[in-house]
Amino acid sequence: MSLRFVAPLFVLAFSALPQGGWAQKYSNEFLSIGVGARAHGMGTAVVASQNDVYAAAWNPAGLAGLDPSAGLEIGAMHAEWFGGVGNYDFLGFTLPLAAKNQRIGVSLIRFGIDNIPNTLSLYEADGTINFDNVTEFSAADYAFLGTYARSYPKAKGTLRVGGNVKVIHRSIGEFASSWGFGLDLGAQLERGDWTYALLARDLTTTFNAWSFSFTEAERATLQLTNNTVPINSVETTRPTLVLALARQFNLAQNLGLAAELNLIATTDGKRNTLLSADPISIDPALGLEANYGSFIFLRAGVSQLQRIADFDQVERLNSRPSIGLGLKVGQLNVDYAYTDLGEDDGRSTYSHIISLRLGIRPRTAE
Repeated sequence: MSLRFVAPLFVLAFSALPQGGWAQKYSNEFLSIGVGARAHGMGTAVVASQNDVYAAAWNPAGLAGLDPSAGLEIGAMHAEWFGGVGNYDFLGFTLPLAAKNQRIGVSLIRFGIDNIPNTLSLYEADGTINFDNVTEFSAADYAFLGTYARSYPKAKGTLRVGGNVKVIHRSIGEFASSWGFGLDLGAQLERGDWTYALLARDLTTTFNAWSFSFTEAERATLQLTNNTVPINSVETTRPTLVLALARQFNLAQNLGLAAELNLIATTDGKRNTLLSADPISIDPALGLEANYGSFIFLRAGVSQLQRIADFDQVERLNSRPSIGLGLKVGQLNVDYAYTDLGEDDGRSTYSHIISLRLGIRPRTAE
């Protein structure tokens, strides 16, 4: 009896794992998804303008853009990707240091797919099917970010610099796990209505060391279904550079508009991006944010421009559009974003993203 169909979801969970010690394209890609509904509503083009607790995941220099009097700021996000198959969550906080114009932050990111059937033991030794042997497991990626940022106000503008120390843990049930470490550095230069930014993600190359644990029966099943049995290995994530430019416009009293352009340059080989080459590919992202009285925010953006060939080999340009809405009530910010990842076999892969941001100002002496 053929076992080719025994473990499709299980094998899918392992399909992106490294089989050797080389740089793997799209490694740790869950960190490129980004956090915060504001950012997603603007097509993820926020490297120059994100100046709150979510900046730790976009450009660590942005933390220094918070007013020191803002005190503690807490952020939380939940998003469901691919119709609820994947869950993406963020929790972070930032607070000022006693030293002037300095901030630190701590963030936790999780992207997970839960309730995956493990069908490796579906068949008994005599070849009969026993559904009671089917169990479930989760494939989850975690990132812990420790952030430091500082601003240098000058007469001609303000320079902000910051960095992340990243600890990454990825697990696939009890079968595989990895630990990784990396560094991010970023800068923002604000001059009048213009802000220029540079981000170097995984600056020193991020390393993930994988280890695997299979029983002899599980190894035999993988081999019988013509699937490679993973071996202990090291996965590396090459640097990504982002150049960003943002502009503020005052359209009328209490009415403002912000526009930002990001150019994302990956260095891990040729990708399906608007400007594609080996080893560097460039992917643009554009975002807009209108606000009324810094109270209500409307956002729109576009990113991930790709050339797609349809069934008759006619090439077209595909993109990931997004829209968003924000509301500020006192020190509480509530943001929502809707983004469509595109269609796969006629099925919409839309996602709803909700995030919260709360500022807690320190008490002042009377």
